[in-house]
Amino acid sequence: MADAADLRLGVLLKRAEQAMLRAKNQALKPVGITLAQHVVLRELDTGPGVTAATLSRAVQVSPQAMMILLKGMEQEGLITRANHPRHPNVLEVHISDAGREALHAGHAAIAPVEAKVTQTFTEVELARLSELLARFGRALGADPEA
Repeated sequence: MADAADLRLGVLLKRAEQAMLRAKNQALKPVGITLAQHVVLRELDTGPGVTAATLSRAVQVSPQAMMILLKGMEQEGLITRANHPRHPNVLEVHISDAGREALHAGHAAIAPVEAKVTQTFTEVELARLSELLARFGRALGADPEA
């Protein structure tokens, strides 16, 4: 019976994640960016000059998918890429002014989505849910800092 419960828990987590992703992507459409682009911009805003490899780990996509994503973002003027000062074969990625504007518009667009979810729980429930999800991830080898 535990296996059926584990499977059901996995399905519920996946459905919740998919619902959140769909809602956030829908909210970001008028801004003109995707959720993946928003996450990249957020990462660049907090840690400018990172590499594509670092971004791919942060966004949890393959390095190949990140390169495609960054190429499109560069063409849209959301980011710039420049040679690393000490490593000529490495490109650093920076957020542009247009990217920063899109990031702030994106924050405003997804805030109601996040609020809709968090408002369905009390503060105690949210803290407990966060604790339980972190424990769930650690049980499966997830980074405890994530």
